[in-house]
Amino acid sequence: MSDRVFTIPNLVSFVRLLAVPYFWWVLLAEERFGLAAGLIFVIGGTDWVDGYLARKLDQVSALGKLLDPIADRLMIASALIGGLIAGAVLGVVGWPLLVREAIVGGAAVLLMIRGHQALDVRMEGKVATFLLYGSIASFYFVAADILVWLFGPPAWIAGAVGLFLYWWVAVVYLKETRIRLGSLESEATDQEV
Repeated sequence: MSDRVFTIPNLVSFVRLLAVPYFWWVLLAEERFGLAAGLIFVIGGTDWVDGYLARKLDQVSALGKLLDPIADRLMIASALIGGLIAGAVLGVVGWPLLVREAIVGGAAVLLMIRGHQALDVRMEGKVATFLLYGSIASFYFVAADILVWLFGPPAWIAGAVGLFLYWWVAVVYLKETRIRLGSLESEATDQEV
């Protein structure tokens, strides 16, 4: 892993971050649920691109390991909050996801404050994120009355499976966080002795 900042994968992650304010504009200022859904699909669909390019081009970087999950969390939180505000995402799906984001985000901040590296992204988390991007975007298409018969069932199926996986991975992350914080405390105790 390098300390390089200017890499192609980091550029992809940065563009994904820049797409988030545009999403908010499309959703709230223009009230175009269909376009907002398309943005969620595109941003979610490019989630794997930065990681793939980092490995393929041997450009894995500390900044990239930070930017990728931030871009994911920011877009999912935006799609959820925006969807709840606009009525595109139902509370039964949106609120449990937001609570999970707050808990895992808080744990990540705590690790950073205590001097630990971010937790590695798990494959199950990537699968959950992919499912949730599809589910949330599908709910937006349903709210826009676009092919409801096509997007409605996958929205619920992918949402249920994604929600379950997302919370399962959250439990794993919290256990790893507790272990790391415990090792930090035992190191501090050892140094005092």
